[in-house]
Amino acid sequence: MNLWQTNECADWHAALERYVEIIRAQQVNGLPEIDAWYRDELPALIAARKPAYITLAELERATVWKMKRGVWRERNRLLVIGNPSAKVKQTSQEAFAAVPDPRKPVDILSTLAGVGPATSSAVLACSAPAIYPFFDELVAAQIPQLGKVAFTATYYQRYAAALRERAARLSVQCEHRAWTAQDVSQALWAASGGKVAQS
Repeated sequence: MNLWQTNECADWHAALERYVEIIRAQQVNGLPEIDAWYRDELPALIAARKPAYITLAELERATVWKMKRGVWRERNRLLVIGNPSAKVKQTSQEAFAAVPDPRKPVDILSTLAGVGPATSSAVLACSAPAIYPFFDELVAAQIPQLGKVAFTATYYQRYAAALRERAARLSVQCEHRAWTAQDVSQALWAASGGKVAQS
């Protein structure tokens, strides 16, 4: 079943509820632990800071989370940790201050070395999940109108808009849950089975 093609609340809820199970099924060393940190701890850490920002260590961990869930690119991780701590703090403060603009925060974070739209979206999803879903190619591939996946800012804007629109529809249809764009992204990723299901 292609989850994107259905409007059945039960199917969407079931997919989202399977997210942690599918994370474990990837059998990637350390992924369940870093995924729990990413979902449960990092949003609270960011929200507790006034003004909000992310540290270099947290940015690196978010990058590792992204790559453990998808494709490992060590060069990108090394580029990320090469950013000066003060620059990461200042740049992320500027990005979070630009929320809820759909594009500007992504563009600001993408000025950091090793950070593109996908890593930017991973950071922003922790702070404003209703606006910035994590950019995952397994999710994008399920949305026919987006076409071939391209890791560009323009493609991400179309991707995020499609997920926000679906979240709004699900929130109206499925009255016992308010959906965010990030919830939709995680449900679609779980429905894909993750990278182990692609091989």
